[in-house]
Amino acid sequence: MGKPVDAPLGTNTLSVRDNRTGSTYSIPIVDNSISATDFKAIRAPRAPGEREENETEKGLRVADKGFLNTAVLRSEITYIDGEAGVLRYRGYPIEQLALHSNHLETAYLLIYGSLPTKSQFQVWRDEIMHHSVIHADAEHYDAHPMAMLTSALAYLGSYYSEANPSLQGQNLFTKGDKPSLAAMDKQIYRLIGKATTLAAMAYRVRQGREFVTPPTGLSYTGSFLYQMDHLGQENYVPNAVLEKALDVLFLLHADHEMNASSTSVLQVGSSLVDPYSAVAGPLHGGANEAVIRMLISIGKPENVPAFIEAVKKREKVLSGFGHRVYKTSDPRSFIVRKTADEVFKITGKDELLETAMALHDAAMKDDYFISRKLAPNVDFWRFALPGLIYRAMVPRVVGWLAHWRQASNAVVACCERVSLMSTQMMLQTGGVKIWRPRQIYVGESRRDYVPLEERVPIEGIKKTPSSVEHSGISKRTSLASFKGKTLAKL
Repeated sequence: MGKPVDAPLGTNTLSVRDNRTGSTYSIPIVDNSISATDFKAIRAPRAPGEREENETEKGLRVADKGFLNTAVLRSEITYIDGEAGVLRYRGYPIEQLALHSNHLETAYLLIYGSLPTKSQFQVWRDEIMHHSVIHADAEHYDAHPMAMLTSALAYLGSYYSEANPSLQGQNLFTKGDKPSLAAMDKQIYRLIGKATTLAAMAYRVRQGREFVTPPTGLSYTGSFLYQMDHLGQENYVPNAVLEKALDVLFLLHADHEMNASSTSVLQVGSSLVDPYSAVAGPLHGGANEAVIRMLISIGKPENVPAFIEAVKKREKVLSGFGHRVYKTSDPRSFIVRKTADEVFKITGKDELLETAMALHDAAMKDDYFISRKLAPNVDFWRFALPGLIYRAMVPRVVGWLAHWRQASNAVVACCERVSLMSTQMMLQTGGVKIWRPRQIYVGESRRDYVPLEERVPIEGIKKTPSSVEHSGISKRTSLASFKGKTLAKL
């Protein structure tokens, strides 16, 4: 931005007057956005008595707690209009894709930018299914499924040294040349292919069943259902309605722009780690589990009115309603409900679902929820496929990888313009940018060390360690005498 300057009316700029100094600055507006770093040029002398930690003379910082209005990159993948309830993958409305496409085709679209031809899709599908088999050693112990998936995904990286930048060079995925992209795509095949295998493995381990090798000849979701449910029956084929329903759910959850998990992948990926480490970090599945727990606590449809009143009084928490982005309705929720209806035609309904229906209808008619724009989101309905261990992690791997690969595609474009003068580029045009948010420090200013005997105790629940109740053996051991036992010292 340079020196203070004003710009004439009508230009695509933002004029900012600093009333501390009287200077006016002109900040460029590009795609209805401004660069936060431009504010660093707005500087002022430190005021008398002002904290040095404010760093006033180094330029303004932008405070945006929770990234409520901060764009961290330029993306071509997913567009969301929360006010209008719009979700599009690469420009295609989610409603059209759910009706006409399938998960693997949509995955190709998200990652590579266009819908594949018949031959392109066949190669893509065959590679993913070929890479669905995992090493037998990846079978895990009994734990929560998400914990199993997190550790198993990270563990995959130990099998593929060619995918580790620490071993192959930090520019492994940032060169922008054909070998770099080929290495990247091979990891994409592996991660998408093995995601369902690992999820099925976690489910079967929890059930005390043997792990099932991925079958041949089935679809992506058909293979997933087979691996979860096959118990040795001959010519076992999953139900086509359930297979299609799960495919639609996977498609709906493949990406959701810069949500917490995608941002985590890019945050970790900006340090140039292997993709298995990047993808293992943001796994989560608590939202739909919270809905199930809430419905179980309600119990029956006739208990819904009392629960609604308890929510209004802030005595109960309503899960599955409202959204950080969608301010009207989540477009995916309507598709999920329609899909669930198709499933329940063959499986039948249960009391949990009837309770969900009653809660949904009651909330949608109540002014309390209408005025607060608390419509059901996708988490409210996606619990409702009985018998399926559905987790957002399996389809969301696609979105994470799409953003990860897009980062390097930006590198390709940059490298083409500069004739490959630089090979250390990542995320966006302009070079390696490790995601390192700034902070506004409001803690203690500089202070000197105080000897132990001169200190005044600081009390308060946030300022002292919490006490822990120990078992009887710990108490007895603390009272005992034995060799090596010493008094605690600082």
